[in-house]
Amino acid sequence: MDKRVAGADAAIAGIQDGATILLGGFGLCGIPENLIAALRTKGTKNLTLVSNNAGIDDFGIGLLLQSKQVKKMIASYVGENKTFEQLAMTKEIEVELNPQGTLAERIRCGGAGIPAFFTPTGYGTMAAEGKEVRDFNGRPHILVPSLRGDFAFIKAYKGDRWGNLVFRKTARNYNAIMATAANYTIAEVEEIVDLGKLDPDCIHTPGIFVDAIFQGSSYVKRIERRTVRKR
Repeated sequence: MDKRVAGADAAIAGIQDGATILLGGFGLCGIPENLIAALRTKGTKNLTLVSNNAGIDDFGIGLLLQSKQVKKMIASYVGENKTFEQLAMTKEIEVELNPQGTLAERIRCGGAGIPAFFTPTGYGTMAAEGKEVRDFNGRPHILVPSLRGDFAFIKAYKGDRWGNLVFRKTARNYNAIMATAANYTIAEVEEIVDLGKLDPDCIHTPGIFVDAIFQGSSYVKRIERRTVRKR
């Protein structure tokens, strides 16, 4: 069983217009840089993207927003991207904002086969409009549907040809849960190692959740706002 593909272009060859894609990362930490770049080059349009955030103007998901390939953005934070703001204000893109914990749980439930869950977050706000409400322990909760994607773009630190993945520190973020919640999961890794090199007790995402894997290159690993202090 060998899930390796030649590269990002080969990995996304089957993605068609109108697809829903889950993209791992938090800010610019742990984002699938190679897959995003390949998708922009491919020119696939009318995409629904699910991510913690919308990247920045000239990097990450911001590149797909610049080229107007995105129809809808499902995210929890979009404040670092002026391109996104302009598209939203002119109604050139649909926006669905979720509380961060709610977004994470929607994806986790999507991967676990749970169709919906109740949460107190959002009750009494616009987020609760049209949703079922129930009281638990004297507190009102709203019913929120789970979330899955046609594809998931995952960035990991190391992987093997079976698709087993290890993430590096906080770069695990949304990547681990998104890997379980898509019909087809693509992982780009910084290093592909031989079978047996990954400690089974330290594997974060088992290969059963990964459909394709390749070794990425030329990682920039940008920082949204670099701040320094005098020593």
